[in-house]
Amino acid sequence: MKSSIQSLAWKVWRGRAGLVGRILSLLLLPAEGLWRMATAVRNQYFDRQCQYCIHGFPVVSVGNLAVGGTGKTPIASWIVSELRRGGSRPAILHGKSGADEALLHYHWTPKVPVLVEDDRRLSLKRAREVGADIAILDDGFQHRRVGRQVDLVVLAAEDDFPSPLLPRGPFREPVSALKRADAVVITRRTASYRDAEELGQRLLPVVSSGCVLGSLRFETARLTPIRNFPGIGDISQGLGPSEEGTLFNTSMGSEAGWKPLIENALVLTAVGRSENVLATVGELTTGSVDMLSFADHYRFTEEDVTAARERAGSRPILVTEKDAVKLTSFAGLMTPCYVVEQQLVWDWGQNDVRSLLQHKAVT
Repeated sequence: MKSSIQSLAWKVWRGRAGLVGRILSLLLLPAEGLWRMATAVRNQYFDRQCQYCIHGFPVVSVGNLAVGGTGKTPIASWIVSELRRGGSRPAILHGKSGADEALLHYHWTPKVPVLVEDDRRLSLKRAREVGADIAILDDGFQHRRVGRQVDLVVLAAEDDFPSPLLPRGPFREPVSALKRADAVVITRRTASYRDAEELGQRLLPVVSSGCVLGSLRFETARLTPIRNFPGIGDISQGLGPSEEGTLFNTSMGSEAGWKPLIENALVLTAVGRSENVLATVGELTTGSVDMLSFADHYRFTEEDVTAARERAGSRPILVTEKDAVKLTSFAGLMTPCYVVEQQLVWDWGQNDVRSLLQHKAVT
């Protein structure tokens, strides 16, 4: 049910729901107005408040304007890797609603503490206690109770800019909120390099004068059998994903470099924008792709997995990394099943973002 509502919402927001969508959009105008007023009051309150901070303990926030699926969690992980490379000891602070994304961080950087708590002030204290010297707020742009040295916002090049506010559109705040941002990173999956450049130009009159801009794309790096993908037990031992059985690897920074090796497939997913997953998988297959989609953050059951295997028949099941961390315990029921592992590749702005982190966040 939630998945159907989520799918309908995105169709309405992107103007793909026909006459019904246009009528719904008009009916939601009053609700959008109420959301806009509530957001303005909330931001005025925080503009006047002293934010919670710990002296000598910097914070980097990674967030977005739109709901779900812009790529902020991989970018947060990239920041963690950059900070560790420079000798810092980061901790990742995550809300309870995104537990699957917290598991992803455990997978990507198993030696970095991930603290899951809706009150980021409590997790910030805990981060200091466990030996971290810098905190990363994943999905932190609207969590304004905690102060931050760097506020990085992620925008998807596929989204309309500006977009209406919730519930009439996907934006949580108006674009004027970008004045708070120290950096805006544009992500793209199906959008072109030129689309990202054009969005960057539209951002210039909106962001503050010192705001850093960048753009990156997500590429498929490999398909890994889910039986070789580490479960949480493996992650706690510091083990990374096995290369054994990988179907292909791409060359870093290349938008080509591999060829589809699968004819037909079933996608099993529970992410914010399932159409992005479908587009990605479409590039990996030569035949038809079916999809079984659930609401974002959904916890899969054995019944779900059994139904997916029956629906797939002899076809392989493809899942994202975000889905895989919740599905490894069912690996035996899913074979053949592959995890679509992706890498982020910068188009431009990488050095500017790196310099911003170095000058404003590193103690």
